[in-house]
Amino acid sequence: MYDMIVIGAGAAGMTAALYALRNGKKVLVLEGDCLGGQIATSPRLENYPSIKEISGEEFANNLFEQITDLGAEVEIERATRIEKRGEGNFFVHTEYGGYEGKSVVIAAGVKHKTLKTAQAREDLIGKGVYYCAVCDGAFYKGKEVAVIGDANTALQYALLLSGYCKKVYMYTLFDKFFGDAALVKALRAKDNIEVRPNTNVVGFLGEGELRAIEYTDKEGKLCRQEIPAVFVAIGQVPDNAAFADVADLDKDGYIVADETCKTRTAGVFVAGDCRTKAVRQVSTAVADGAVAATNASLYLESLT
Repeated sequence: MYDMIVIGAGAAGMTAALYALRNGKKVLVLEGDCLGGQIATSPRLENYPSIKEISGEEFANNLFEQITDLGAEVEIERATRIEKRGEGNFFVHTEYGGYEGKSVVIAAGVKHKTLKTAQAREDLIGKGVYYCAVCDGAFYKGKEVAVIGDANTALQYALLLSGYCKKVYMYTLFDKFFGDAALVKALRAKDNIEVRPNTNVVGFLGEGELRAIEYTDKEGKLCRQEIPAVFVAIGQVPDNAAFADVADLDKDGYIVADETCKTRTAGVFVAGDCRTKAVRQVSTAVADGAVAATNASLYLESLT
């Protein structure tokens, strides 16, 4: 029986584990995808207090080493359901079995929003259509690539790719960016980044691998560009359906909780991007993790 089971090994989940471990709790962290969550795929983290610049991967690795050194147990298993068996008694079902815990912190994060086209062309994902430039950009060194998106992640991807790709085309729905001014300024200074505003990518073409993209321009004209790779960065969506038995979800699928990080079920808490909140940044995820773990520890003390 664990004192706390944390679902998700991103910034929020690992911070929750850190605070619980330092409070003397026995902690299990479950992760269904990759350790580090979204931040691990970020090329640079430059807005975290006291750290001028660090890669997302290094930040995540440091946090992982910190919690494992303190005794956290980590399993690569996806949580599929949370069952409440009594006060201070939860069973977290996973794809391989399950684990018992006295409290649960849901820090499942979000996943990449996929681009909706006339033909889904899921067969081209990983074969020219990508959702992580950090993971796959280096395969296209010296070649021309495209980025779809207009916020911070898209800006970071374009800047990263411009360092080793011949040219980066950036497709945006509007004629402005919705990211940090510093990133926009850095992008504007790059000679090998071409922004194509007021465009809408509507199709991926190719057999076995991406050959071209189709898009409509400002006048609605259908255009085509030959390109070997496109990196999509159009936002994220939550994946919280597995937790609906113990937590309320809003219309967009986020877990309903305020700054206390408490769900409608006593003993179940939520932290990070998967909860209802106005700002989703690493700093707010870390703050959520600290709050969720502290309140979970208070809940555990109330059981004795």
